[in-house]
Amino acid sequence: QVQLVESGGRLVQAGESLRLVCAVSGRSSFSNFGMGWFRQAPGKEREFVAAISGSGGATGYAESVKGRFFCSRDNTQNTVFLQMNSLKPEDTAVYYCALSDIYYSKQPSHFPSWGQGTQVTVSS
Repeated sequence: QVQLVESGGRLVQAGESLRLVCAVSGRSSFSNFGMGWFRQAPGKEREFVAAISGSGGATGYAESVKGRFFCSRDNTQNTVFLQMNSLKPEDTAVYYCALSDIYYSKQPSHFPSWGQGTQVTVSS
């Protein structure tokens, strides 16, 4: 029984920062598996945002968030983070964290476990 729970989403103004947290439970050898962040805006399909390898040694980002968003993890706490800076209205979406079944991936097909999502709304 793997569970992922996101938290931290809220309404913010453009230019502000927000930190999302994903707590993972039920996954042994957590540091062996990559994690990812995805988002889905109203009327749009889910898109990749950020990924991090099992050790945290490698990260990848969508071009739209590169330089603004940063993904990290604490394997002692089974937790991943998404630091979002300089938020824009187009960042408004439900943000999901996901657990991979391989060491590092940015492909949705490699993420069998997903959280329930947390709403991030950026006003102008």
